[in-house]
Amino acid sequence: IRPQMRKQKQEKNFQESLKIGQRVVTTSGLHGRISQIQEDAIVIETLSGKLKFEKAAISREFTAQRFPESAEEKK
Repeated sequence: IRPQMRKQKQEKNFQESLKIGQRVVTTSGLHGRISQIQEDAIVIETLSGKLKFEKAAISREFTAQRFPESAEEKK
């Protein structure tokens, strides 16, 4: 139970520390750059246009694997 709680806390901290211009990957695998941050949602700009996602859809794990320079800023 303890490792699971730690992982949830890390994920929440990551989602709260997102910044405009940061490159991210969603849990479904969509890659893009944050163009707007709203209270509970994020607008991601992709090559196809802008899409709105819930903050919970941004994956810390996938983002760190694909864009390690973004993950280093958060440590």
